[in-house]
Amino acid sequence: MSVKFTEAFKIQAVQKALNRSADSNIKDVADSLGVGFSTLTKWIRQAKNHEFEMASEAELKMMSNEKRPQDWTLEERLEIIIQCAALDEKAINELCRESGIYPHHIQQWKTDFVNGKKSSSVTPRSGEVKELKIENKALKKELNRKDKALAETAALLVLQKKVNAIWGADEDS
Repeated sequence: MSVKFTEAFKIQAVQKALNRSADSNIKDVADSLGVGFSTLTKWIRQAKNHEFEMASEAELKMMSNEKRPQDWTLEERLEIIIQCAALDEKAINELCRESGIYPHHIQQWKTDFVNGKKSSSVTPRSGEVKELKIENKALKKELNRKDKALAETAALLVLQKKVNAIWGADEDS
Protein backbone atom coordinates (compact mmCIF):
# COMPACT_ATOMS: atom_id res chain seq x y z
CA MET A 1 0.00 0.00 0.00
CA SER A 2 1.53 3.30 -1.04
CA VAL A 3 1.09 6.43 1.01
CA LYS A 4 0.39 9.77 -0.67
CA PHE A 5 2.15 12.71 0.93
CA THR A 6 1.01 16.30 0.45
CA GLU A 7 3.23 18.81 -1.28
CA ALA A 8 3.40 20.74 2.00
CA PHE A 9 4.69 17.66 3.83
CA LYS A 10 7.29 17.03 1.13
CA ILE A 11 8.49 20.63 1.24
CA GLN A 12 8.70 20.60 5.02
CA ALA A 13 10.55 17.26 4.94
CA VAL A 14 13.09 18.67 2.48
CA GLN A 15 13.53 21.77 4.64
CA LYS A 16 14.07 19.61 7.71
CA ALA A 17 16.61 17.46 5.85
CA LEU A 18 18.53 20.45 4.52
CA ASN A 19 18.46 22.29 7.87
CA ARG A 20 19.47 19.26 9.96
CA SER A 21 22.13 19.55 12.61
CA ALA A 22 25.71 18.56 11.84
CA ASP A 23 25.51 15.43 14.00
CA SER A 24 22.51 13.93 12.17
CA ASN A 25 22.21 12.56 8.66
CA ILE A 26 19.45 12.31 6.09
CA LYS A 27 18.69 8.71 7.12
CA ASP A 28 17.92 9.92 10.67
CA VAL A 29 15.64 12.66 9.33
CA ALA A 30 13.85 10.16 7.08
CA ASP A 31 13.34 7.78 10.01
CA SER A 32 11.99 10.56 12.23
CA LEU A 33 9.51 11.56 9.52
CA GLY A 34 8.44 8.00 8.82
CA VAL A 35 9.48 8.05 5.16
CA GLY A 36 12.04 6.00 3.31
CA PHE A 37 15.58 7.26 2.82
CA SER A 38 15.32 6.94 -0.98
CA THR A 39 12.00 8.80 -0.95
CA LEU A 40 13.47 11.70 0.99
CA THR A 41 16.53 11.91 -1.26
CA LYS A 42 14.20 11.90 -4.29
CA TRP A 43 12.24 14.80 -2.77
CA ILE A 44 15.48 16.71 -2.15
CA ARG A 45 16.51 16.15 -5.77
CA GLN A 46 13.06 17.31 -6.96
CA ALA A 47 13.25 20.42 -4.75
CA LYS A 48 16.67 21.31 -6.19
CA ASN A 49 15.15 20.99 -9.67
CA HIS A 50 12.18 23.16 -8.60
CA GLU A 51 9.66 20.40 -9.34
CA PHE A 52 7.45 21.09 -6.31
CA GLU A 53 4.47 23.40 -6.34
CA MET A 54 4.78 25.94 -3.60
CA ALA A 55 2.51 25.16 -0.70
CA SER A 56 0.45 27.87 0.89
CA GLU A 57 1.68 29.49 4.08
CA ALA A 58 -1.38 28.15 5.89
CA GLU A 59 -0.50 24.55 4.93
CA LEU A 60 3.10 24.98 6.05
CA LYS A 61 2.04 26.59 9.33
CA MET A 62 -0.43 23.77 10.00
CA MET A 63 2.28 21.20 9.27
CA SER A 64 4.77 22.89 11.58
CA ASN A 65 2.22 22.81 14.42
CA GLU A 66 1.82 19.03 14.20
CA LYS A 67 3.66 17.10 16.86
CA ARG A 68 6.01 14.28 16.05
CA PRO A 69 5.22 10.95 17.74
CA GLN A 70 8.21 11.32 20.07
CA ASP A 71 6.88 14.71 21.23
CA TRP A 72 3.71 13.22 22.71
CA THR A 73 3.53 13.19 26.50
CA LEU A 74 2.74 10.00 28.39
CA GLU A 75 -0.74 11.34 29.23
CA GLU A 76 -1.50 12.06 25.57
CA ARG A 77 -0.25 8.62 24.57
CA LEU A 78 -2.42 6.93 27.18
CA GLU A 79 -5.43 8.98 26.10
CA ILE A 80 -5.12 7.93 22.46
CA ILE A 81 -4.56 4.28 23.44
CA ILE A 82 -7.81 4.40 25.42
CA GLN A 83 -9.62 6.07 22.51
CA CYS A 84 -8.41 3.38 20.11
CA ALA A 85 -9.47 0.50 22.38
CA ALA A 86 -13.08 0.63 21.23
CA LEU A 87 -12.39 1.46 17.57
CA ASP A 88 -12.05 -0.78 14.55
CA GLU A 89 -9.02 -0.65 12.26
CA LYS A 90 -10.55 1.83 9.82
CA ALA A 91 -11.49 4.25 12.61
CA ILE A 92 -8.02 3.89 14.18
CA ASN A 93 -6.40 4.74 10.84
CA GLU A 94 -8.63 7.81 10.49
CA LEU A 95 -7.82 8.95 14.05
CA CYS A 96 -4.12 8.45 13.35
CA ARG A 97 -4.29 10.55 10.18
CA GLU A 98 -5.99 13.35 12.12
CA SER A 99 -3.40 13.11 14.89
CA GLY A 100 -0.37 12.95 12.61
CA ILE A 101 0.79 9.51 13.75
CA TYR A 102 0.72 5.95 12.45
CA PRO A 103 -1.08 2.96 13.97
CA HIS A 104 2.26 1.31 14.74
CA HIS A 105 3.05 4.22 17.08
CA ILE A 106 -0.07 3.47 19.08
CA GLN A 107 0.78 -0.23 19.18
CA GLN A 108 4.33 0.55 20.36
CA TRP A 109 3.06 2.92 23.04
CA LYS A 110 0.60 0.27 24.22
CA THR A 111 3.40 -2.30 24.42
CA ASP A 112 5.57 0.18 26.32
CA PHE A 113 2.79 0.82 28.84
CA VAL A 114 2.15 -2.89 29.31
CA ASN A 115 5.84 -3.65 29.78
CA GLY A 116 6.34 -0.63 32.02
CA LYS A 117 9.03 0.85 29.78
CA LYS A 118 10.02 4.45 30.05
CA SER A 119 8.91 6.71 27.25
CA SER A 120 11.00 6.29 24.14
CA SER A 121 11.01 10.07 23.81
CA VAL A 122 13.07 10.40 26.99
CA THR A 123 16.58 10.91 25.70
CA PRO A 124 19.81 11.98 27.35
CA ARG A 125 20.58 15.67 27.40
CA SER A 126 21.64 16.86 23.97
CA GLY A 127 24.74 18.50 25.45
CA GLU A 128 25.82 15.20 26.96
CA VAL A 129 25.23 13.37 23.69
CA LYS A 130 27.20 16.00 21.79
CA GLU A 131 30.08 15.74 24.28
CA LEU A 132 30.15 11.96 23.95
CA LYS A 133 30.12 12.17 20.15
CA ILE A 134 33.04 14.61 20.17
CA GLU A 135 34.98 12.40 22.59
CA ASN A 136 34.18 9.33 20.51
CA LYS A 137 35.40 11.05 17.35
CA ALA A 138 38.65 12.13 19.05
CA LEU A 139 39.28 8.62 20.39
CA LYS A 140 38.66 7.08 16.97
CA LYS A 141 41.05 9.58 15.41
CA GLU A 142 43.74 8.77 18.00
CA LEU A 143 43.23 5.02 17.53
CA ASN A 144 43.50 5.39 13.77
CA ARG A 145 46.74 7.38 14.15
CA LYS A 146 48.23 4.76 16.47
CA ASP A 147 47.19 1.93 14.15
CA LYS A 148 48.97 3.65 11.28
CA ALA A 149 52.10 4.19 13.38
CA LEU A 150 52.09 0.54 14.45
CA ALA A 151 51.68 -0.63 10.86
CA GLU A 152 54.52 1.63 9.75
CA THR A 153 56.80 0.32 12.51
CA ALA A 154 56.00 -3.29 11.63
CA ALA A 155 56.70 -2.58 7.95
CA LEU A 156 60.05 -1.00 8.81
CA LEU A 157 61.06 -4.01 10.93
CA VAL A 158 60.16 -6.42 8.13
CA LEU A 159 62.03 -4.24 5.63
CA GLN A 160 65.10 -4.11 7.90
CA LYS A 161 65.13 -7.93 8.16
CA LYS A 162 64.86 -8.26 4.37
CA VAL A 163 67.69 -5.78 3.79
CA ASN A 164 69.86 -7.63 6.30
CA ALA A 165 69.07 -10.93 4.57
CA ILE A 166 69.86 -9.55 1.11
CA TRP A 167 73.08 -7.72 2.05
CA GLY A 168 74.16 -10.27 4.60
CA ALA A 169 74.70 -7.63 7.24
CA ASP A 170 75.29 -8.68 10.80
CA GLU A 171 72.45 -8.50 13.22
CA ASP A 172 74.94 -7.04 15.75
CA SER A 173 75.60 -3.82 13.87
